[in-house]
Order: sequence, then C-alpha cells, then structure tokens
Amino acid sequence: MCSEEPISLAGNQVLLRDWRLPDLDYYRNWMRPDAPWKAFDGPYYPLPSPERLEEICREKQEQIEQHAFPPIRTNLVIADRATECMLGTVSSYWESRETNWLCVGIVIYDPAYWRGGRGFEALGLWSDYLFRVDERLVRLDLRTWSGNTGMMRLAEKLGYVQEARFRKARIVGGIYYDGLGYGVLREEWQSRYPGGFSRFLLQARAGNDR
Repeated sequence: MCSEEPISLAGNQVLLRDWRLPDLDYYRNWMRPDAPWKAFDGPYYPLPSPERLEEICREKQEQIEQHAFPPIRTNLVIADRATECMLGTVSSYWESRETNWLCVGIVIYDPAYWRGGRGFEALGLWSDYLFRVDERLVRLDLRTWSGNTGMMRLAEKLGYVQEARFRKARIVGGIYYDGLGYGVLREEWQSRYPGGFSRFLLQARAGNDR
C-alpha cells in the first residue's frame, strides 16, 4: 500500500517532507568517505559502494516519480523551513518487528547547519510523527556511540533515556568507544509534550518572541 498524500511536518527552522528529485544530487554529493558527518554517524559502518549508491538513487527516483511512499514513512528529508532545500534525513528501522520495537536515526550532512537546534526540531518532529501514526508503538530507540557527544545531548534534551551502555563495543580511529542505547516510552513522550511536539515548538517560539 502506498500513500497518496504528501507529508510535510513544519518546525521553526526545519520541515520534514517527502523526497524530491533535486534531493538526489545533494544526497550523492554527501555520500563520500571524507564527508564530515561520517566521522560521527556510525563511522564504524562503511558507506555504500558507488554501484550500490546509484542503485539506491534509482530506487529512490522511481519512488518519487510514482509517489510510492509507504503510508507510515520509514524516512523523510530534513529541509530548511524557508527554502525547502535538503539538509539531511530522519529514518527508522525495526529492532524487533515482532514486539513493535522501532529505532530512529538522524543525520544533517552539512556542518554549517549543526548546533543550531535543527537536529532537536527534526528528531522531535520525527519521534512525534511515529508515535502519532503507529498506535502499536510503545517505545522508540536511538543508538549511538560515546564519541558522538552531540547525539547524546540531543537524545537527552528530547527526553530519551540512556538504557544501555555496551563498554568498548565500537572502534573508531583505532580507539575503543562504548555503544549506547537510548529509549523513550510513549507515555513519557506524551507527558513531556502533551500537546504534541509541534505545539511545543510553537510555544517555545512564542516565548522567545516576547
């Protein structure tokens, strides 16, 4: 089953939206080994080969042209709110489909857009969307490593709780780091953002404008 309705989730600085054809060139440009984002986002995992990257882009192009997005999205583009140009992506994958155990991920490719609150907005909107559209979910997971302090701070700021620390489980640059698991329960999310995350952002903006 595919969704006919496009998705656009707006924050103050960013919006989450479906993929568009111009996004593919941006995506290709940043999927290179020397890209700064790769030093933090799963550096222990290899990037897709050039052949696999082109295959991914062809599949994505076909999905865009046919608007063959799943009813519950598994990834969305993080775009600048003003220009709607791509900045990164949010994603989800099953840790255990059998027990409705979903993990989320986020990447903003260009360092010029780091540390400005965009990641907070994007991952908050994404988490809120997933809880809202999939009533089966009782929790969301987030995985990172102890060298990615920015991701650790972001998770905790949103209300994710560190639930696991796998000591010396990741090797980056010849050094061992801990693997970290964060999680948030549906009831914790709803208690923290009772009117939804979008409303939280609107209230925060209104407070800053006073």
